Amino acid sequence: MYDISFYKGKKVFVTGHTGFKGSWLCKMLVNAGAEVTGYSLKPPTEPSLFEIADIASDVHSVTGDIRDYEALKAAFDESQPEIVLHLAAQPIVRDSYKDPAYTYETNVMGTVNILECVRNSSCVKSFLNVTTDKVYLNKEWAWGYRENEELDGYDPYSNSKSCSELVTHSYKNSFFSDGHVAISTARAGNVIGGGDFAHDRIIPDCIRAAQRHEDIIVRNPYSTRPYQHVLEPLYAYLMIATEQYENTEVSGWYNVGPDDMDCFQTGALVDLFVSKWGEGMKWIDRYDGGPHEANFLKLDCSKLKTTFGWKPHWNLDTAIEKVVEWSKCWISGGDVRDCMDKQIEVFLLK
Repeated sequence: MYDISFYKGKKVFVTGHTGFKGSWLCKMLVNAGAEVTGYSLKPPTEPSLFEIADIASDVHSVTGDIRDYEALKAAFDESQPEIVLHLAAQPIVRDSYKDPAYTYETNVMGTVNILECVRNSSCVKSFLNVTTDKVYLNKEWAWGYRENEELDGYDPYSNSKSCSELVTHSYKNSFFSDGHVAISTARAGNVIGGGDFAHDRIIPDCIRAAQRHEDIIVRNPYSTRPYQHVLEPLYAYLMIATEQYENTEVSGWYNVGPDDMDCFQTGALVDLFVSKWGEGMKWIDRYDGGPHEANFLKLDCSKLKTTFGWKPHWNLDTAIEKVVEWSKCWISGGDVRDCMDKQIEVFLLK
């Protein structure tokens, strides 16, 4: 099993560190002994995991827009990172319909800007761009997409992340072909975990309903997605960045998702949440006529498994247990930092 203690003493630059995934990633890195600089806008939600868990006390946190190259480069140059993990994005499909230009500016030019920082530096050895399973041209077929499938996301969010992939491919071929910096992308499925307060995501909707003692509203119970606990892809990101740091030949494009048994319909996912939460919760099917979203999507993660010997740690049943554990800790006024530390520790012992 891969040991994240590799990061002890390493200088790591994380974009998008104030988001849900970024906050958990910073916690993992700091617990491993890394020196972390984060560059991001202010937390995207209220409340936010970043503030609740006081992640700012663990890292050098720089508030800035990924679209602002000069500000980004100043923070980057001060950090002098060996490893760069690029998570900054506009991540919500429905928001991308409302403001497509901002979505493309952030997700495409943001990628250009961070790669320009890497290109104009001599300190970086490993770069990972975190994208999404939605980068693929989705034909809604029954088998998982592989890394050599066509990229062409449908909606502005998905398409902008497809473009981000292509930008990364171009930079790798044009400027890093000699291998002096290892460049990869990771295409992750839907993540769940304690501290996700985003709107238009099913588990945060479940938590909000539980807080208010209301029924959960499910707008598309028959859509099928690959769900995984947030620690799963973060662990894989750290592993990829480490392995390519030590051997540039393994750099490339990797799917990161659960096994087939954890590709759930949304309604079945909510059933599982309700059973774990208890307290008489139930949900209501209420399609709201929203914009196009894929009904079926899953990944083939054979490449990640074959290359690194990786496999998922937690099934969806355990993942939902951990979501409920964290959320009830937060709602009751408990120590969420301690809860995060314990969940990370248990995950890494698997």
